[in-house]
Amino acid sequence: MRRERVEYGRMVEAALRTVVRDVLRGVAEHGLTPPHHFYITFRTGHPGVEMPEHLRERYPGDMTVVIQHQYWDLQVDDHGFGVTLSFNDQLQRLWIPYEAVRVFADPGVEFGLQFTLEPIAETAAEPPTRLLASPRPKPVQPAEQVPDGGAEVVSLDRFRKK
Repeated sequence: MRRERVEYGRMVEAALRTVVRDVLRGVAEHGLTPPHHFYITFRTGHPGVEMPEHLRERYPGDMTVVIQHQYWDLQVDDHGFGVTLSFNDQLQRLWIPYEAVRVFADPGVEFGLQFTLEPIAETAAEPPTRLLASPRPKPVQPAEQVPDGGAEVVSLDRFRKK
């Protein structure tokens, strides 16, 4: 009888993705307060990422977005999050599944997560398709300017057997 190995790395990364979800859900419900702000790096070609094609062409691998002063209509569900951001003074809607996130950092409190494993394709139904168009964005009041500190990014590789 063959024994399956416990995939601790995948389990830990899945659990840490729920941290990203819960933080973003709190911000969507209560707003973003200083010193918090987020740098989120994601794979633009990951299935389920929705973004304007001109941005995907400009960032064919990874893209980092900042959620701090100018973001609108942050929507969060169990599969991912949507946000409207300004690119060259043009509002653009993005939908980012949590599985696409590579780095989540909050430099204001020196916290960061780095995801190094490729997620396993799920056999369950695909997450619902999102529309890039959204209702008129709700403005967010700019927060007090906070100087960036050097956030420490926690890499799960340091815990893996080499």
